[in-house]
Amino acid sequence: MLKASVALALLLWQLPAPIAEPDHLRFERAIVSPSGGEALQACATLDAQVFAHAAPDLKDLRLFANQTEIPYATTLSEPLQPDTDEARILNLGLRDNRIVFDLEMPHRPYTDVTLTLARKDFLATATVSGGAAIGATGTKLGTFTLFDLTRQHLSRSTSLPLPESNFPYLHLELALSPAPGTTATLAAPAIVESATVPPSREAQTLFTTTQQTASFVQRDRKTIATFTVPARVPVERISFDLAPGYKGNFSRTVQVEAVATGTVPPSQDGQETETQLETQPESLTATILRVHTLLHTEGTNHEIAEENLSVPVSIGSNMQRTARLQVTIDNGDDQPLPLAAIRLEMRQRRICFDPAAATAPLTLFYGDPALQSPVYDYGKLFHPVATPLTAQLSAEHANPSYHPRPETRPFTERHPELLWIVLLGVIAILAVVALRSARTFSRPPQP
Repeated sequence: MLKASVALALLLWQLPAPIAEPDHLRFERAIVSPSGGEALQACATLDAQVFAHAAPDLKDLRLFANQTEIPYATTLSEPLQPDTDEARILNLGLRDNRIVFDLEMPHRPYTDVTLTLARKDFLATATVSGGAAIGATGTKLGTFTLFDLTRQHLSRSTSLPLPESNFPYLHLELALSPAPGTTATLAAPAIVESATVPPSREAQTLFTTTQQTASFVQRDRKTIATFTVPARVPVERISFDLAPGYKGNFSRTVQVEAVATGTVPPSQDGQETETQLETQPESLTATILRVHTLLHTEGTNHEIAEENLSVPVSIGSNMQRTARLQVTIDNGDDQPLPLAAIRLEMRQRRICFDPAAATAPLTLFYGDPALQSPVYDYGKLFHPVATPLTAQLSAEHANPSYHPRPETRPFTERHPELLWIVLLGVIAILAVVALRSARTFSRPPQP
C-alpha cells in the first residue's frame, strides 16, 4: 500500500509538458523578410505588444511556417564592452600654468574619457594626444571644452568626446579659467581626482520606443506626463524630444515614479492570480540638460556643446501588472521646456532565425502561458552576425483559429489540496507501520 501511494503521488506530479500548436496561441503576426540575398540570419525587432501579450520571459514565442515550427534565438542589445573602466593617472603636475598628466588606458577601443575634477564654476580647454608610450610623440586627438556653470544653473561637463581610439596612453593638458562672473583661482594639479572610460559609442545599446506622449500638464512650476505601462513591458530609458527650432540652454531635474495599479494578468484558466506584489512606488531623480554657447574669458573663446536628453531607468520588467508611470520635470523659476514628446524606451530585443529554413511565409505566434521556453539546437549554437537580414513584424492580430487549450496543467496545480491529502495519507500510513513495529518489539517474549 505504501508503494502504491508513493507511485500515485509521483504520477500526479509528473505530466508531460504541453506541445506548441498554432491553434492554442492567441496572437499572430506575419514576418516580412526582404527577398533575395543569401543571408545566414534574419532578425526582427520585438515591440511592446509582444511583451504585453506574451507569457513572462517570452517563453511562449513560436515561429511557424504553415504547421512547421521554425527554431529561433532571441538577442538583447547591450554594450559589447565592460560598463566602465578606470584610467590610471600618471605624472600629474603643473607646467606653464597648465595641469598636465598622462592616462594609462584600458586595453580596448574607447571614445570617451570622463574626468573627476574637484572644482566648480570654471571653464577649461583640454588638449589630448595619444601614443604608444609615455613621452613618445603623440597623435593629436583634439581640443575640448570642459566646464562647470553651477552659478548659472547650467550644470557641468568633464567628458572628452574622442574619436574612437586604442592608444595605450593619453597625454592631457588642461588650461583652466574662472567662469564668467566668478573669482579667478589658480590651477592646482590636485583637482584632478580620477578618470573613467565608458564603453565606446560604437558599442552602445540600441533602444526601441515602447510608447510616447505629447500631452503634458503644467502644475506648480512642473511639467508632468503620465503613462500607463502594460504588465511586463520593460522601461529602460526615458528620452525627451524638444520642439524643432528651440535653441535655449537649460538644466532641469527630472523625477520618475512608477506604481503598480492594475490587476494581475489572468492565468491559463482565466482566473486572476492571487500574488502578493510590490505596491511601493519605484522612483528616481536625474538631470536633463542642453548647453550650446560661446564664452570668452582671459583672451580665449570656449565653445560649449553639451546635451543629455535621456534618463536611464529600470522600471516595468519585473512588474506583473499594469503600472502608472509619471515623469515630472521641475522647471524652477524658468519657463516650461517646449517639449515635442517624451518617449519610453526599452533595450532592443530581436528574434533571429535561419531564413533558409522557412519554406513558406513565417508567422510569429504567442499568447499561451501553458508553454515552456523552447530548447533548440539553433539557439544553443547561435552566434549573431554583423549584418543580418532585417525582417519586419506586421501588425498584431487575434489568431482567427484560436481555441483554448484543453487543461494541461499538472493535476497537482489544479488540485494542490489533493497532493497534501496524499502526502498526509502516506505520513499516516508510515506512522501506523512505525507504531505497530514499536508494539511488536516492545511485547515481552512468551514463555
